[in-house]
Amino acid sequence: MPDRPNILFVFADQMRAQAAGYAGDPNVHTPCMDRLAAESLTFTTAVSNCPVCTPYRACLLTGQYPLRHGLFMNDLCLPDNGHAIAREFRRAGYDTAYIGKWHLDGHGRTRPIPPERRQGFEAWKVLECTHSYNHSQYYDGEDTTPRFWEGYDAYAQTAAAVTYIRARQHGTRPFVLFLSFGTPHDPYDTAPEELKACYPEGALELRDNVPPHRAALARRQLTGYYAHVAAIDRCLAQLDGALAEAGLAENTIFVFTSDHGDMLESHAHDQTAGPLRGPRKQAPYDESILVPLLLRYPGRYGSRGRAVPTPIATPDIMPTLLSLCDVPIPGTVEGIDFTPVIEGAGGTGREGVLIAAYHPFADWRTARGGRPYRGIRTETHTFVRDRNGPWLLFDNRADPYQKTNLVNTAATASVQQCLDAELRRILALQNDPFDPPEVLRQTWKYHVDDQECIPY
Repeated sequence: MPDRPNILFVFADQMRAQAAGYAGDPNVHTPCMDRLAAESLTFTTAVSNCPVCTPYRACLLTGQYPLRHGLFMNDLCLPDNGHAIAREFRRAGYDTAYIGKWHLDGHGRTRPIPPERRQGFEAWKVLECTHSYNHSQYYDGEDTTPRFWEGYDAYAQTAAAVTYIRARQHGTRPFVLFLSFGTPHDPYDTAPEELKACYPEGALELRDNVPPHRAALARRQLTGYYAHVAAIDRCLAQLDGALAEAGLAENTIFVFTSDHGDMLESHAHDQTAGPLRGPRKQAPYDESILVPLLLRYPGRYGSRGRAVPTPIATPDIMPTLLSLCDVPIPGTVEGIDFTPVIEGAGGTGREGVLIAAYHPFADWRTARGGRPYRGIRTETHTFVRDRNGPWLLFDNRADPYQKTNLVNTAATASVQQCLDAELRRILALQNDPFDPPEVLRQTWKYHVDDQECIPY
């Protein structure tokens, strides 16, 4: 058995932090997530800094923020800087594998991705992006012939991951396996029927920040959303069982997280009125920016769970995993190694973490009320500026549903001043002048369509 730990990194697409039993959701049944949380470090303020698919994934693999790697919109190609997470693990003697959704190639959502654009991952069962979960395409290794996952893709992808884990039972080299699900991202009605039946619309409790005129739509969406989440829970149980059966659980860092959340009609009154649904993501509210983040490492931290409330940013994940495996952190990384925080040996030196929308697009596009913003999420507060000045201020402990905007009020003037100063410090560190989207497009030579999206 290898001395260094393995890593099993599992992440969902569009699962908000609140949508699990251990997080207090009264609707969804997630027994495996709940047990995993009871055995894990639970990062209760895990922030998707730019809460949309491609930017998150680029931050995850590089340990950098969007204005460094340049992917602040969907459907862009991540340049290979030679220091992506899989490349660093390979240099340290790890085998690397990736299964599922990629969304970092920018050459079309159904085209094969050549090895030179895989950022160091070797074993490969991947498609750039699809939301057709019951007829889901992928490419296997170097074969450029399209294949299709059997049935519901999260189940089939999990089976492939289980096969990989079992094959490592007697291996002498450690491995890093990334498993990326496309769910619970919409369409919600494509979830397994037997699980959808567990969440009838009339029995669902809504968050307090869903306006009444959006309640029926929210319940229709949540029926399938929760079914997708429950399916992921089943997948996690299979993965955990495979680690145990192979005798690898003790020496494997098992991470579960998501790339961003889902508004699911929360705060929809702030957006364009009418029959259109509210935005799913990109917005600065907790339903969009907060994600689940569980890290279990029995060989180092035992199996007794505890909460880590210090805000953690997406770019912090790479250096933390490298550090836990005694792999050097490259100088290209902008994130912070969280092991001192986890082990009580130090802090982050920052009050909170950045949240940002650099270039609104799709359901957050300008025509639908979306706007670029920069903000900060601390353990207790959210403060956001748009290009006109201070926009939002929430006391998240007193107002967990973020219903009362305290911005520019006398009672919170000192809090706002401190948060604004910290935000300005963060932007200065990142050399971010808060340019308008059209300037960013010109700088990076990006071209968008009428939905302000990169065409694909």
